[in-house]
Amino acid sequence: MVLENFFDWLFQPFLIWGDGWGVVIISLLLTLMINIFYKLFTDQELMKNLKKELKDLQKEMKTLKDNPDKFMKKQKEAMSKNLEYMKHSMKPTLITFVPLILIFGWLRERFADAGDIITWGFHIPLFGEGIGWFGTYFFSAIIFSILTRKLLKIS
Repeated sequence: MVLENFFDWLFQPFLIWGDGWGVVIISLLLTLMINIFYKLFTDQELMKNLKKELKDLQKEMKTLKDNPDKFMKKQKEAMSKNLEYMKHSMKPTLITFVPLILIFGWLRERFADAGDIITWGFHIPLFGEGIGWFGTYFFSAIIFSILTRKLLKIS
């Protein structure tokens, strides 16, 4: 109840434009928060280097398909680099996890009765005539994540 009232108060300015825009703006804010935390709590230079090394190892592995021993050696090295990359990206994930879970609970309660927030006017098998709050959030978060990562220069 307390958190519900807090989130109602916090996000109320973004809900005056309706459910659709409210979900899209909240998606933008949460995606921006996640990416800012990611940038602050990761060594961007290290992450960039690890990503480059992984890409180089994948290229090498493509050329070694005919040599299983060398391929397995490179694959083991790639797995080690990937584990290191995941280890460094875990800290911001853990920091943002609890707030996101709480906000998602509020979003579910707030928009449970909203129905299709985005409609396209015709029926698509398995999807119906539109998408609800979660689909709206999901697709807008993907777009905002791509944009904010580019703007913040996150590797």
